[in-house]
Amino acid sequence: MSTAVSEPGPGATAAEVAGIVSAVMAESRPLLLDAALSGRSGEQENLRHSDNFLSAHDLRMHQRYRDLFTQVLGSFVYASEEDDPAVIGPDPDPDLVVLVDPLDTSELAVRALHGYTHVMLYSRSLARPVVAVIGDIYHQLQMYVACRQDDGADQAFLLTAAGRTYPLRTREPVPLNRALVTNYLMRPADRLVPLASQRRLIQALTAPAADGTAAQGRIGVDFGSVSLCHVAAGQTDATIEFQKGFAIWDLAPGHYVLDAAGGTVIDLHGNNLPLDYGLDTLAGINAAMDARRMFIAAGGPALAHEILAALDV
Repeated sequence: MSTAVSEPGPGATAAEVAGIVSAVMAESRPLLLDAALSGRSGEQENLRHSDNFLSAHDLRMHQRYRDLFTQVLGSFVYASEEDDPAVIGPDPDPDLVVLVDPLDTSELAVRALHGYTHVMLYSRSLARPVVAVIGDIYHQLQMYVACRQDDGADQAFLLTAAGRTYPLRTREPVPLNRALVTNYLMRPADRLVPLASQRRLIQALTAPAADGTAAQGRIGVDFGSVSLCHVAAGQTDATIEFQKGFAIWDLAPGHYVLDAAGGTVIDLHGNNLPLDYGLDTLAGINAAMDARRMFIAAGGPALAHEILAALDV
């Protein structure tokens, strides 16, 4: 992460999307804090994803994004975690897909611990994202933004709660034994146990350097798209998902931010993950919403492949 920008920041469309995300977070924050302090989480039965926590806040934010983007865009395909993809507006075949995870880590958000919201605009004609905004509801580093500028270049930015904008550039990658690597390890059986079984990765993280310097490798917990944004900002060095895979709404927005910041996202065969998520048709959008992807994301290819070499997958 660099110093605050003096040159132009996010383009007009990205700024408009960031404004929508900021508004939804501002509306939601006091309601979530009330849920945390009262103990009334608003939990709902989750018929779409039975193993995931669902609250009334997820559903409210889902509807708010739909309403606000309808006012701004008119016609688009709305692809939210909380409903089937739907064409909105008069155009029966709109170019833009609005991909949304209204409230990521909602079981923590209703406890006022962590809470994130993901929005991505994807151009079907370009077969790629053009804007992504990942909002952090509770922290000062408030929005991670990627956008396609007028010259066709992708740029990434960090917007703070104090109104400052910083360009995002990944840092020079460190070796694995000095890296902070994160994983969504919250679920004991599904996530934590498989991670703890990665003995070669743990050995690589804890191996001393060639000059005898003590290892500084660490494993931390992180969540969804924001985990890739933390790599983009240099707050962490890498994040890995090798067990279940991330759904598109958890991966794609952060993938775009990290890519725009110069980072690397590879699959478990060592291939770069493309930004083309196959959303060219409604059938393709539905298929993408059902798929999951495993990956390694890092500030650069050297660390990503060093992690891959240490994983037993």
